Parts: sequence; structure tokens; C-alpha cells
Amino acid sequence: MKISHIEHIGIAVKSLQEAISFYENLLGLKCYAIEEVVEQKVKTAFFMLGQTKIELLESTEPEGPIGKFLEKKGEGIHHLAFAVEDGLQTALNEMADKGLQLLDKMPRKGAENLNIAFIHPKSTLGVLTELCEK
Repeated sequence: MKISHIEHIGIAVKSLQEAISFYENLLGLKCYAIEEVVEQKVKTAFFMLGQTKIELLESTEPEGPIGKFLEKKGEGIHHLAFAVEDGLQTALNEMADKGLQLLDKMPRKGAENLNIAFIHPKSTLGVLTELCEK
């Protein structure tokens, strides 16, 4: 598996508008995209910082993954995403062969039309890890 860079850092927030205001007004970053991913029950906002994106995640339904995360842990870093260059399914197969617990055995569509898959934090030193491919 070849990882080229950190694709994004996902941050769970209660209010996308309040978080966008913080990143734009206090940090001077510019939100370049807002998107809802219905299947994941989430609305996202993206900021570019060098080659890495910051993805803000607001739950659209309390029972969604971000809603559950916010209820249990509050606002904060939700996941770390890496860009994979040599095929996402190949990377997933390699991870499974090494004994990692996959949350997604096959890629699925995520925000920004990326193919994505998650690895369980129990297999990644407590960090929910996402692999992404254009």
C-alpha cells in the first residue's frame, strides 16, 4: 500500500455554521465546499491548508455516526484520512491480511466523490482511520 499524504482530518462539530465561522474569522481559512452525504447522515464543510484538508462534520440525524460520536465524546477530532495511490481495495485487502479490523471491507462513496473505507480504531492505536482514493 502506498500512502501519498494526509487527505484530511475529520472534526465532529455540533454546528457547522459556528465552526465555519471560527475557521474563517479566527483562523483566516476559507471554506471551499459544503456537502451533505445522506448515506452517512452527515453534512460536511472543507478547508484547504497546504496539501491537507480539514473536514468539519455535522450530524444530520442523532443516530448517525457523527451524532453518536458527539453524544459520547463531544466535539473534536473524529478521524484521520490518508490518500492511497495504488488502489483502495488493494489497500483494504492488505490491511485485512495483516489482521486489521476493517469497518468497510469494500470502498464506498464519501464526500467530494472520493472512494473511502474506514479501519476500526482498535486496530490503529485508538485512531479511527480512513483510507481515500480519487
